Amino acid sequence: MAAILWFNPRCGTARNVQAWLDEHGKPYEVREYLKDPPSRAEIEDVLAKGKMQASDLLREKEPLAEELGLRGSGDQDAILAAMADNPILINRPVIIDGDRAKLCRPSETIADFYA
Repeated sequence: MAAILWFNPRCGTARNVQAWLDEHGKPYEVREYLKDPPSRAEIEDVLAKGKMQASDLLREKEPLAEELGLRGSGDQDAILAAMADNPILINRPVIIDGDRAKLCRPSETIADFYA
């Protein structure tokens, strides 16, 4: 089964991860999460697979994160709800492969994921 890459084509880090996957022959499918947003349940699944909290996946430098009072917030439920409602708040790229998931920031961490 192919991995899934939560991807934003405008993101250089996401493009670097995609290039790494291509160079190493790793099968994957691209999911442009801004066009095809994940549900709250899907985000929760990724968090569980990656052993992450919602705050680990929050794109804090996004202005909306500040507007919603999420920067530095420990309110995991509020962060999760905001990401489900506003996928721009999800940091990227995220690779999901079977029962594992990882936020690949910086892009070089993709190699650790597949080591």
